[in-house]
Amino acid sequence: MKSFQAAWVCSIERPPIKHGIVDVDGERIAGIREPGAGSRAAKDLGNVAILPGLVNAHTHLELSWLRGRVPPANSFTDWVTGLFATRGRPDSAMTAAMIAAIREAIREVQQAGTVAVGDITNSLAAVEPMMQAGLDGVVFHELLGFKERDGALIASSREMRAAAAARGARVSLAPHAPYSTSVELFKAIREAVTGSDCPIMSVHLGESAEEVQLLEKGSGAWRGMLQAIGAWRDDWEIPGCGPVQFLERHGVIDARTLVVHGVQFDEVALERLRALGATLVTCPRSNRWVGVGYPPIERFYASGVAVAVGTDSLASVEDLNLFAELKMMRELAPSVPAGELLASANTEWLTRTNDA
Repeated sequence: MKSFQAAWVCSIERPPIKHGIVDVDGERIAGIREPGAGSRAAKDLGNVAILPGLVNAHTHLELSWLRGRVPPANSFTDWVTGLFATRGRPDSAMTAAMIAAIREAIREVQQAGTVAVGDITNSLAAVEPMMQAGLDGVVFHELLGFKERDGALIASSREMRAAAAARGARVSLAPHAPYSTSVELFKAIREAVTGSDCPIMSVHLGESAEEVQLLEKGSGAWRGMLQAIGAWRDDWEIPGCGPVQFLERHGVIDARTLVVHGVQFDEVALERLRALGATLVTCPRSNRWVGVGYPPIERFYASGVAVAVGTDSLASVEDLNLFAELKMMRELAPSVPAGELLASANTEWLTRTNDA
């Protein structure tokens, strides 16, 4: 048994303890005590705080090589255009750069106190670096296709996901977003995830005004982009509703769903998320970068919905430091107690300490 004393011990579920002591038995915390309680001597770590490791609930490690290469934009579709123009088609040299950037990003993530991530990936390139670095979390293999009429993409990617799982990764699926993923593919992904060993699904939702315009009116920049790249479906029926209502209508959202961004959510959408038990992942610094505006953090917490925190990728944020994200959230929502913000960065959903 070892014991450590720090200027502050923040256990999240109770008020911080000044000069608190943490008892550690092997790799497990055996207890937390007030100063002077108990007879066991403690090693004084000085003017530091001890708290649980943070969880970055939404990032894209495979985009780390784009750090500083995709400039901020005034609209989301403008930023997406810049992203694809910069990203291009990967060759062997780009792949090597991608892996090196992933390893550096993971190093920075861990140095900043993050112990687990919800990593969104098209290539599963971060699996091996994560395993080697001991970074916990869930790898979400993202599928998209607005014209897809079934779940064939799931079968075509099964071997890749099985190989990642064989390395020790926890792998799930993620439909990208309502403007890029067909209802048929959404339903197939939801069904596949529900019957898997890792029944958590992640989806970008309510991020931009353009997304809301497409779902409510069938018009706007996203329709124009889909038509321009030949991805539009002439038989697509305009939902005439908001993003949360759209997913609920088709039965593809529940308590195992991570809903990412939510910048455009109104009170009705937040209430439905709360009732469904879904978790809302906010990434305010990225939202600013990609031109969608800041999320209504105070309304998130006032609604009672479960809130988690992510950084998104280095293509849309300066770093992957969750403390920087929390600082931004504090500035945007000064009425929300700091303890609640910190608790949002300590969700157990994506860690192996939770059987979810």
